[in-house]
Order: sequence, then structure tokens, then C-alpha cells
Amino acid sequence: MALAPLLVALAQASLRRALTLGFITGIVYFTGTLYWITRVMAVYGALQPFVAFLINALLVVYLALFPALFAVVMRRLVDSYGPRTLLLAPLVWVSTELGRTYLLTGFPWVLLGYSQVSVLPVAQTASLVGVYGVSALVAAVSAAVAYAVGPALGRASGPAKAGHYGRTLSRSLPLALVLLIVGVLAAWGSLRVARGDLTRGTPARIALVQGNVAQEQKWDPRRAPDIFDSYLRMTRQAIAAGADLVIWPESATPFTFEMEHAAADSIRRVARDARVPILFGSDQIERGVPTKYYNSAYLVRADGSTGGVYRKMHLVPFGEYVPLKRLLFFAAPLVEAVSDFSAGDAAVLMDVDGHPVSTAICYEIVYPDLVRQFVAGGSELLTTITNDAWFGDTSAPHQHFAQASMRAIENGRYLVRAANTGISGVVDPYGRVVVQSRLFEPAVVTATVTYRTEKTLYTRVGDLFAYLAALTTIALLIVRFKISELRFKIGKRSVGPRQS
Repeated sequence: MALAPLLVALAQASLRRALTLGFITGIVYFTGTLYWITRVMAVYGALQPFVAFLINALLVVYLALFPALFAVVMRRLVDSYGPRTLLLAPLVWVSTELGRTYLLTGFPWVLLGYSQVSVLPVAQTASLVGVYGVSALVAAVSAAVAYAVGPALGRASGPAKAGHYGRTLSRSLPLALVLLIVGVLAAWGSLRVARGDLTRGTPARIALVQGNVAQEQKWDPRRAPDIFDSYLRMTRQAIAAGADLVIWPESATPFTFEMEHAAADSIRRVARDARVPILFGSDQIERGVPTKYYNSAYLVRADGSTGGVYRKMHLVPFGEYVPLKRLLFFAAPLVEAVSDFSAGDAAVLMDVDGHPVSTAICYEIVYPDLVRQFVAGGSELLTTITNDAWFGDTSAPHQHFAQASMRAIENGRYLVRAANTGISGVVDPYGRVVVQSRLFEPAVVTATVTYRTEKTLYTRVGDLFAYLAALTTIALLIVRFKISELRFKIGKRSVGPRQS
């Protein structure tokens, strides 16, 4: 019910006050969830703490504009159509989340729907309408509560009292309806999880190697041999445990795979000797004018050959590239420290024993439609490789893991996640965590998954609900504008020439 107080306040606020309240809501929302970015830029971006704080503050201010826009739009709609328009808040909120996903490359971190990822009966709604639909469900509860309690009805007696009860009842009906919808969806979700149909299929034993390499040691040439040897040793351990596929984290190799032939041959030899494919992250260099660098995932087949390469398509702002470099002149150390990667342009699937498998690299996993494209294209297993060492001991690794879990529910697929320092783990198609590692510990995580070919409704239709919400919001604003324009013209005609 986090949005309910804001919606109650918006019902009677001026436009300026609505903007202020929405902006403050956004500041609190994103400061509380993205505070860890300051540490990342200060420790790994070579920035002074104050400058890192300033850049983080600018990001928070930018993101806070979306709740501010939500508040302004809601105030306009309530002003034009009356208090009942509060019940349209879910559509407006989802519209702003959709905008946040794509505007200026997008930053869809901690959408409202992720709050339900551990509430499995409710979270199953994502298999129908995606995380945006779950956001709408959460916002709907807030909107119904705000509509029910918002107006100051006062006390009445006699006939007026009867009218008071009538108004109270009419205002409570939307809340009762929303709670009924939540109850029905939760009951359906509980039955869906209990049936467990999506856990049946062709089994495979997956092993995740968590090397636990500190970020400051990752590219130290003196540490490279030890890091690489530890990954090979843990891979042999995973194979001995019966793994059919071994997965290393993002940028796991302390070298460029295609450039260091001796080390690459060691990986190929392990895969060939055990007849087990290995999926891992490594940087890729494409020589040319200019030379391009890619954050990539490689599959080495069971025969030791390269089975496919996927290039990361959604890069991390301020991590893999710096947007608006000229404007951020005061952050020169950060601009120099950040690698200038290029984005890939194809949702490549890799064949593992006859099963198409997809890989999302790090931050990509928070883009619902990208992962959906993989599954719509035939992916039978979702994998994601990441390096969360940047985050330290903050809430960020937990946020990242939770958001990845939602992709499993949306698409009805097992999701396996290999993280350098954790959290590595396996999530089943219902969002249940099968197994997970601890943070900052070397680990080999193994679990049995199944390959799936059936598609959920969300996989088939994508974010249709979110786009319909956006179109409805735009249509309401256009109609409001036209009505205001018509009223202005009528009012002008009703005034005589002299009065005018």
C-alpha cells in the first residue's frame, strides 16, 4: 500500500504540490534502493566520495522524475474526471515504469512488481502479464485504499446519514473488488505452483562455479594464473559431481579468450576430456577501425570447439560506458576508468546437447522483454552470468537476484545464475529458489533442471498490458486536453465582444 498516502494527498493537491509530492516520493524510493551506487563509483571509479555522491544524486533525481510525472498526470486526471480517476493509478504508474525501462537506454531497476517476487501465489501473475502487470496489481490495492479513505466524509444524521453510508459503501466497492481479484489470482497461483507441471521435462545437471574473485584482483596479471587455475579446479570438481553443463560467471577468464590460445586450450581440453560443455564470460575484441570491445559469453562444446558467442546488448551506464560524457566533465576519473564497450545486436541462442539455451549478461536480466525474446526464439533454459563484486555487502546483490527470479516466472523456465562473488543459484519456473550460494565465498553450486519448450501467455504476447496501459493514459490526457480546449472556446463565445 506504499502509494496510498501519495494518492490520498493528490486528490486535493494543487498541480505544483502534486509535482513536489511525487518528486519527494521518487527521491525516497530511489535513494533507499540505489544508495550503493555511490560506493561503486567511489571505490571502482576513482572518484572522490563527494563527487560519487553527486553523480548518484543526479541519477536519483532523474529517476524521481517518473513518480513526479505520475503524480502530475494523476492530479490532472482527477481534476478533469473526478475522484474515481484515482482507480486509474495502476495504468498511469505502469506507463511511467515502461518509460523508465526504455527512455535514455532505460534503467528498469526495482520496479514495483518485484516487491511480490517472494510472494509466490501472487507472483504467478507475471506469467500472464509480466512484472508490469504485477506492478499494476500492487498499485491497484493502493488506489482502491486511497479511494475508499481519501475524502473527508464527515458525520451526518437522519437522511443525510443514510446518504453518508451510501457514499461510504460505493467508495468501498472498488477496494472489495480489488481484494477479490488479488484473492482469485493468489488462489490460482497457489494451484499453479502446487501442480508443478513446469518442473517436469528433460532433466540436466547444472553446475555453477563461483570463483569469489575480488574486483581489485580480477585484472591483476600477477593473480591471473591462480584465478584461472581455481576455475579449472572447481570445474573438475563440478564434473566429478555429475554436471552436464558447467557455467562460469561474467568475465570469468582473467584474459581475452580468443587472444590467449594456451589458456583457451586448457578450457577446451577440460570440456573435451569430460565431454561436458562449459559456458563462461570473457571480453571479446573485434579488430577494425575503430577496434570494438564486447562483454561476451562463450560456449565451449563437449568436443572442445566453440559452440557460440553472445555479445551483451544492454550495457551498464557508468559501468561499461559513460552517457553524456561532455556534461560530466567533473567526473573525469570515472570517464577514464570505465571501459568503453560496444553493444551486441543479436539475441544469440547456444546449442547445449540439442537444447537451445540463452544467456543474459549481468544487468541485462532486469530487461523483461529481452529475456522474453530469448524464450520466444526457442530458449529452453535461461542462464545469466554476472559479476556483482562491485556491489560489496549491500542490498544490490539481493535486488539483482530477486529481479532475475521474476524472469523465470514470466517465461516458465528454469533460471540458473552464476555470479563471481554470489548470489549464484537456481530458480525454478515458479520462482522458487532451488539452491543458492552465500555471498563472498568460493562455491560450486549444482542442481537438476529441466528443459522446457512450452510458452507462457506472457512469452507469447509480451508487454502488451503495459503498452495498453500507456496508450490508455495518453488517450485520457488527450481527451482531457480536448475537453479543456472546448470549454475555453465555449466560454469565450459566451462573453460579449466588449467583455472579452
